[in-house]
Amino acid sequence: MNKRDFKKYVESVGDSAISSMVEVFDSVENIDKGKVADAVEKMIAAVAAAKSNADVTFDKGVKAFENLAEYSKAKKSFYKQLFKKIYEDFYKELDEAVKTFNSAVPEEVKQENKAAAAQS
Repeated sequence: MNKRDFKKYVESVGDSAISSMVEVFDSVENIDKGKVADAVEKMIAAVAAAKSNADVTFDKGVKAFENLAEYSKAKKSFYKQLFKKIYEDFYKELDEAVKTFNSAVPEEVKQENKAAAAQS
């Protein structure tokens, strides 16, 4: 996956999560609006951080290595580690946002949802 595709992916995941949060916010009575706002802010921050971190570049030139093959190997390794870290951080922040959001939903709504899921 290249940088552009990664940024589109992160944006899509973030938009989907935020849309779901807003949909539940609009349809559930007695939801904790402050916690929902916090969750949405966390998602926006996670998307922004992931997209920004994806712009990091390999800071060494070919002359810093013995040959082009060594340079290519080091560059590939750098980007592989970078995107793995960005991906892990993004999903960690996404998980935190979802936990915050879930804590905003009233307990009776959670129980109703569990009962409906069990009947399915």
